[in-house]
Amino acid sequence: MAKKNVNKKIRIPFNKPAIMGRELFYISSAVSGGQISGDGKFSKRCHSFIEKRFGAKKALLTTSCTSALEMAALLCGVSAGDEVIMPSFTFVSTANAFYARGVKPVFVDIRPDTLNIDEKKIERAITRRTKAIVPVHYAGVGCEMDTIMALAGKYKLYVVEDAAQAVDAKYKGRYLGTIGDLGAFSFHETKNCICGEGGALLINKERFIERAEIIREKGTNRAKFFRGEVDKYTWVDVGSSFLPSDILAAYLYAQFEKINDIRLKRKRIFEYYYANLKALQKEGLASLPFIPGYCRANYHMFYLILASGRQRDEVMRRLKDAGIYAIFHYVPLHTSKVGRSLGYKAGDFPVTEKISSRLLRLPFYNNLSRSQQGYIIDVLKSSVRAAM
Repeated sequence: MAKKNVNKKIRIPFNKPAIMGRELFYISSAVSGGQISGDGKFSKRCHSFIEKRFGAKKALLTTSCTSALEMAALLCGVSAGDEVIMPSFTFVSTANAFYARGVKPVFVDIRPDTLNIDEKKIERAITRRTKAIVPVHYAGVGCEMDTIMALAGKYKLYVVEDAAQAVDAKYKGRYLGTIGDLGAFSFHETKNCICGEGGALLINKERFIERAEIIREKGTNRAKFFRGEVDKYTWVDVGSSFLPSDILAAYLYAQFEKINDIRLKRKRIFEYYYANLKALQKEGLASLPFIPGYCRANYHMFYLILASGRQRDEVMRRLKDAGIYAIFHYVPLHTSKVGRSLGYKAGDFPVTEKISSRLLRLPFYNNLSRSQQGYIIDVLKSSVRAAM
């Protein structure tokens, strides 16, 4: 009896972590080596890689980008009553790292092209209470760092780069995360180089290094002890346990070994999306990502901005019905419960609100196949036109 031909619905997730090389071998090596706690041999290799590849004076792995931002807040010496400038269009960790210490996040609208903080609107947000500027490099495209650094110098402010999405991306030839005083990377499973959960603090000023080591080691001078600089270690400052397991570092180091391959794979995926969806932009049905010529992207994501929130939601529903998991992104922080408690309201940042309600992120991961992309593109085009 002939089998019935069942046309199963294709399932394409938004993200799918990929093993790129020797991840499992390195994890086994870490375990057999007898140290899987923090700062083992693979952590040290990752630190060295980040410092040499990107040019940071010092790199320290952390349990997440959130942890790296929390360390940065402590290193900036923020306290209750201070203010820190950042976009509302960002993940909650950007604000929470400072808000948890009594600091008020002062939000600024974004540019409609790169979706980064609008550098022209930063200066009017600076007050005598301002302590730092926190630019967020959205989708791995650099903020206007020349302007931001000039403002920081003029008003004597710290700059903490939230480069969670920007590992291996550049602004005018310099790696993002290494331009400000401090930078924060993410190695969450949705990022380009991953270890499940993890991050790194990039320290670009020598004066922060010693205290950063202390903060990361629960407020102790343990790092000095292991280097033989003191005969015992003790509690000397505030801090917490920000060290990731060396198992995670082992996985991450294998990803670092393939960082050029990862960028090339993602570049091809990005360019195929762009080439096959630019007709939608020409027809005025959607806007595609914009990368200034002086920025080198890392191809972290691909998104479209549709004509309306209603259309975005309808397209997302149609894609899901076809087995394709596309998602929206940030809900503006100024419209959140905490944002409203700080005195913000809907309408304060019109570009942010307009973009966030219409943005759609497409599936994007290292091993996304050409056939999967073709299917996504076909369904997306028909869905956009049908949802008008």
